[in-house]
Amino acid sequence: MKGSYILVIYIPEKMEIYIGSLGNLKFNLGFYLYIGSAMGNLGSSSLLNRVKRHIQPPEDKKIHWHIDYLLNQKKNIITQLYLIPSLERLECIIAKELLEMTDNFIKNFGSSDCNCQSHLFYMKYFTGFGTSGNFI
Repeated sequence: MKGSYILVIYIPEKMEIYIGSLGNLKFNLGFYLYIGSAMGNLGSSSLLNRVKRHIQPPEDKKIHWHIDYLLNQKKNIITQLYLIPSLERLECIIAKELLEMTDNFIKNFGSSDCNCQSHLFYMKYFTGFGTSGNFI
């Protein structure tokens, strides 16, 4: 299965985290929404396997992407996960919508292969996208 996904990550306290090429970044207490995509048919590039990789314990995976550094912190937890099956790459469209809905963003996070300002967005409070699942 191909598609995009949103990870909702709760950071329980202010912290500074080294994020690879972005260096040391400061994160506030609150929720961070990360948008990613997996457009492969098989293996690690399929939607389900990409998300399974993200939810693995940090010691079970090699750090590869910006999000890996954030998820490598034991205090940070994924509280919600949204799968968006699609044959089209929707990652950047969703990122632009999240930019309008959220309180802030981490510049250049997860967006080194596109023109988006970020793929990681901050919200002090987050309860979900609602029952319709329609946020775009």
